[in-house]
Amino acid sequence: MTIHMDHRNPAPQDLDDPGREQATRRLFDVARAGADTAEAGAARDQIVRLHMEVARSLARRYRNRGIADEDLEQVAYLTLVKVVRTFDLDKGQSFMAFAVPSIRGALKKHFRDRGWVVRPPRRIQEMQYAIRRATEELQQTLGRSPRPSEVAVHLSCTVDDVVEALAADSCFSPASLDRPTTPGGEGSAVTLGDCIGFSESALEAAEARAVLGPAVRRLCRRDRRIVELRFFEQRSQQEIAEDIGVTQMQVSRLLARILRDLREALTTPEEPEHLQGPHRPPRQRTSPPRSAERGRQPVAGVR
Repeated sequence: MTIHMDHRNPAPQDLDDPGREQATRRLFDVARAGADTAEAGAARDQIVRLHMEVARSLARRYRNRGIADEDLEQVAYLTLVKVVRTFDLDKGQSFMAFAVPSIRGALKKHFRDRGWVVRPPRRIQEMQYAIRRATEELQQTLGRSPRPSEVAVHLSCTVDDVVEALAADSCFSPASLDRPTTPGGEGSAVTLGDCIGFSESALEAAEARAVLGPAVRRLCRRDRRIVELRFFEQRSQQEIAEDIGVTQMQVSRLLARILRDLREALTTPEEPEHLQGPHRPPRQRTSPPRSAERGRQPVAGVR
């Protein structure tokens, strides 16, 4: 929603805070006396104009954080209008003491709901706001930008909390993956997205074949046939049982034993040949029981 303010009757430039407060109270008296009349509406409009600069000042504190300045001002103006309509003069509270926290809270809520491209936890958001305020205060006293450890002492928190909040500061407007990696490199062939590592499935498959190949070749012919049917052709246990002429229960037991044998073959290290002597026969990888027939026909897909 866009609010268009009437600037034909701007707020007097010579009004200080006490003068603005007195003028506000007089206008509220007029608005309360006139109830829903046009005079009451005009009085409320004038109250809004008197405090527009205050709303703009609050909105400017949130500039350069990923949300357009015009949007921030509209949020502040809209909240100001709502505050004027709901303020109760009889409670004895000054209008500024009621309006400023309301406008500031609306701006924070707008950032919490609309400002984050990647939304961090609420405590991180609050910590970032506290860090900004602490940084401004410390810059005035130190004459330089404060270190994270100095900010942590100022806020009575840990350095890890400060570092975590600072690391999430880019969540408002993260860099595009299409951004060139070289300055001014419009049209550059290398982007940020190209620099992100990824998992190469073909490489993983090649590594699996290289590791499993020797272990599978040590299986007997029937075991290799079961492995081929189950893991390459995706056959069910019943289909495997019909193919090799056993029961489904036997197939289940055979699969469990084959996988156990393969796992043991992969995890049992082979002893180097130079350590093998006549008194220590060469250590063999564990062979599956009942595997008298040792064919050398490779399973499909395993070289």
